[in-house]
Amino acid sequence: MSRIKDCFTALEAAGRKALIPYITAGDPAPEVTLPLMHDLVAAGADIIELGIPFSDPMADGPVIQLAMERALAHHVSLEQVLDMVRRFREDDDKTPVVLMGYLNPIERMGYAAFAEAAAKSGVDGILTVDLPPEEAQDVLPVFKAQGLDSIFLLSPTTTKERARLICEQASGYVYYVSLKGVTGSSALNVTEVANRLDMLRTVTDLPIGVGFGIRDGASAAAVAKVADGVVVGSVLVNQIADHADQPEQARKGIAAIISSMRSAMDQ
Repeated sequence: MSRIKDCFTALEAAGRKALIPYITAGDPAPEVTLPLMHDLVAAGADIIELGIPFSDPMADGPVIQLAMERALAHHVSLEQVLDMVRRFREDDDKTPVVLMGYLNPIERMGYAAFAEAAAKSGVDGILTVDLPPEEAQDVLPVFKAQGLDSIFLLSPTTTKERARLICEQASGYVYYVSLKGVTGSSALNVTEVANRLDMLRTVTDLPIGVGFGIRDGASAAAVAKVADGVVVGSVLVNQIADHADQPEQARKGIAAIISSMRSAMDQ
């Protein structure tokens, strides 16, 4: 059983929902990522999504694009991201870590080499934004052989038939993008999300995490009532942007946001 499955099983038994924060590895500097990962867990995170810096993050809005630029200014590589996870595992062998990013850096390393290195580092899942299931046939078996879950995105425009195809390829959980647009979009409609999740649950038994548009405890709690997990990214990355030269302040701000979301979700 994977850490991700263990996590959702334990949360379900406790009547709780997963809180899944996203940060970009190496933002605002490489030495900040590891303590920030531990801060997230201490504040109430259940799973961490760790972004792989990439020069052309097409699915991301300005906030995370700029985070990628800050990380790349420090020349943060995929190998360094894997080393961050390895060092995180020295003190935390329980919290699942999902790498989120784009196919190019993985393809450049080589699917087999990446999967082996990721598994050895303690990575649990891979979410590759620009890898549709129709083009993943050479990749997914390589990940599965190393015990890595493959996490896919679903959107408001995904048809039921395509959702079924995607969910058949997925493992760990699926990530429902609650809004049309890029990361950082707003105008979250929880009723619409609930209706879409009802449809998705007819085609999969996997847990469903919901992201995009979640900014505070109230929105996190509202989504938690209908989803299995709440994914939050841009509001956290904004804290780093606001305090890029004061990483301790950024860490405190992020911990406060996660703590408030955790409290609101558990009420």
